[in-house]
Amino acid sequence: MAEQKDFYYGTGRRKKAIARVRLYPGSGKVEINKRSFESYFPVETLRVIVRQPMVATDTTDKFDVRVNVKGGGLSGQAGAVRHGIARALVDADEEQYKATLKKAGFLSRDSRVKERKKYGLKKARKASQFSKR
Repeated sequence: MAEQKDFYYGTGRRKKAIARVRLYPGSGKVEINKRSFESYFPVETLRVIVRQPMVATDTTDKFDVRVNVKGGGLSGQAGAVRHGIARALVDADEEQYKATLKKAGFLSRDSRVKERKKYGLKKARKASQFSKR
């Protein structure tokens, strides 16, 4: 590691969700909005998404993770937390983790957001049925 800090910081975003992630040297405990990891994300697939950067870099038991996440739904929040953890790992040790995380695609922001509703339509693209006569 280049320099020793108290914690490493990363911000993750996905859809409308924003996650502020802090990594502390520790044993692998994950805390989201002052709640346990399992109670915040009850679905196993969301837990797998959140753990992906730490599994890829083999750091699941090296860092404690504290996350403050707001906005969006659970799926968007899980993606935002994953993005934030990946950025925080790069902050911790760039030359060791950056190549692995970049290759896996965890450092790139998923820019897909909901398209706005247009006037004259029912939703963003859904129109009423067209009839010539």
